[in-house]
Amino acid sequence: MNKKLTTAIMLTGTSVAAIHGINKIHTSLCTVKNLLDTSENFYYEWRFGKIRYQRKGSGSPLLFIHDLTVGSSSYEYHRLINNLTEKHAVYSLDLLGYGMSDKPPMTYTNNLYEQLVTDFIKSVIGKKASVVVTGESVPFVIMACHNNPDIFNKIVCINPQSLYLQNQIPSKQTDLFKILIETPILGTFIYHLFSNRPGIEKTFWKTYFCDREEVKERYIYNYLEAAHLDDSHAKYTFASYVGKYMNMSILHELKEIDNSILMIGGEKEKDIQTIIENYKYYNPAIEDCYIPNTKHLPQLEAPDEILDQLRMFL
Repeated sequence: MNKKLTTAIMLTGTSVAAIHGINKIHTSLCTVKNLLDTSENFYYEWRFGKIRYQRKGSGSPLLFIHDLTVGSSSYEYHRLINNLTEKHAVYSLDLLGYGMSDKPPMTYTNNLYEQLVTDFIKSVIGKKASVVVTGESVPFVIMACHNNPDIFNKIVCINPQSLYLQNQIPSKQTDLFKILIETPILGTFIYHLFSNRPGIEKTFWKTYFCDREEVKERYIYNYLEAAHLDDSHAKYTFASYVGKYMNMSILHELKEIDNSILMIGGEKEKDIQTIIENYKYYNPAIEDCYIPNTKHLPQLEAPDEILDQLRMFL
């Protein structure tokens, strides 16, 4: 019996050590290119950690806020920023837990990001700012604008998250999965299964882009690196994401918000016209347009069309 127990302990220890080694190697391979670290990076010392941001151009402030999916960072806007610097002071940030910002082991919520955006505009930009935001980050921007209307100008939402999904709350099942992902070795291994190159590549082909031929190798590598910086501590945002802790209902705020809002949909994004019509039902003043032959990231797939819409609206 003692021999069996000893053997079991040795096998378990060996397995844990092997998984830990695999985690380290995978993280190293994903970040070896060091693509996101540039001389243009600045850092805002926020109370929960350092927030990486870039600032370019001069004129009226314009803030870009990326999505909340695996590998997301301000890189998703890199094809837009340099084309707007003549008339705008353009800011782009990596949200806490994403890209090159700090990734503390904590539960990430939309309320946390609402406060981050509010503090960033007040402390770093220092003026009323327009905002461009993608996907599942739309709710906390709407909330922040409702609660602090004096610091927001116009808002552009690219493929906003559906109002139905925003109402989904944590359950016992999602809580268990969140706890599992947050465990030191096994959780990191599971996170790597969701954030490896084949997974990110598949997401670009099936979800982010309409035309698979338009997906550039550098897009994959930048998302891969962003997902694994800081020893893959982005797993904590992923855990909160799959745990439904980043959801929040904004129906009340959406009805009351008085800012000019433009919603841009990728024409081939699933259910996007219905999603945007639901937003317009609660706030009829919302404007909308659709970019042909694009899905979730038209700012990468068809940047010229997005730039045309931004210039007209802003």
